[in-house]
Amino acid sequence: MEFESLPTTPTSEELLDKAFSKAARVGKAQYGVQAQRSMLRTSSNILSDNLEHIVQSWPDFDSISPFYYDLADILVEVDTLRKSLGKIQWASIKTKDIGREHQSSLIGTNLEQARAIRRQAFARMASVVRGVSSELITLSEARDSLRHLPTIDPDIPTVVVAGYPNVGKSSFVNVTTNARNEIASYPFTTRGVLVGHIEQNRIRYQLIDTPGLLDRSMSDRNDIEKQAISALRYVADCILFFIDASETCGYSLENQLSLRDEIKSQFEITLLTVCSKSDLSTNVESDYYLCISSDPSDTLDLQTLTEPQILSPSDLIKQAISSIPISDLWSTSHPP
Repeated sequence: MEFESLPTTPTSEELLDKAFSKAARVGKAQYGVQAQRSMLRTSSNILSDNLEHIVQSWPDFDSISPFYYDLADILVEVDTLRKSLGKIQWASIKTKDIGREHQSSLIGTNLEQARAIRRQAFARMASVVRGVSSELITLSEARDSLRHLPTIDPDIPTVVVAGYPNVGKSSFVNVTTNARNEIASYPFTTRGVLVGHIEQNRIRYQLIDTPGLLDRSMSDRNDIEKQAISALRYVADCILFFIDASETCGYSLENQLSLRDEIKSQFEITLLTVCSKSDLSTNVESDYYLCISSDPSDTLDLQTLTEPQILSPSDLIKQAISSIPISDLWSTSHPP
């Protein structure tokens, strides 16, 4: 994930304390003008290097996945981050320049003059660093928000599971992945997204259940929530939309079909309609019919049903992934 390894961003006062404390220790080990020169060089290098490290620790937003770019833009506004990083980069260069300028001024001075020059340099460097205090805070707050984004790999084929609550989505993901999944936080959801993985024919696939996202009408959402949903278009290669024709989920069939049509209009990819809870009702036209059972004997009973054909979760996921164009980039590495 793009942001999980971002280091903690220090405040301006923490940076200054680090630089000037180290400079003071260096100065005590030497004498006269040389001590002042060493203090100048040490403080300048520490400030410049630490500010540069802050900038370099952030990814290049022009090269990150569009999925993570959109999520970052929702949470913290990428343009604001870029401006903050630009100002901090300037501060890194400026503190280095101040150090060099005042070190040159030390040539031919006595100790009293050297101390005055070093103090002036310290004051100027402190002013520069304090001048980017708000930018450092912006980066710190952004880091705290972004490092909790979901660990979703946008570069492997992904099946997104959608539908109203209580239609069997999570059960399907759990059964299909043998419960080898995790809850990942996602912007503007209270429950997070459920991420699981399976492997078919030496290719690794990602299954994402989306509680709080693709489970209610778009008209009930604000613009930011819609943008969070839109970010999924960079990840999803196929959508399984679950419908409970029995309406035991608590939502009418009409509303469920309306949500399906809304989501289909949002994503220019394959959307397969799945009638879940087909042991209760198959009274809806669907691409596939599904029954999830933990009792293996139930599978035998399902084989006797031919119209419509009711699939097991494993058969359904095979149908879903067969609709995804496979790229060599997605193949997992296994010995031949």
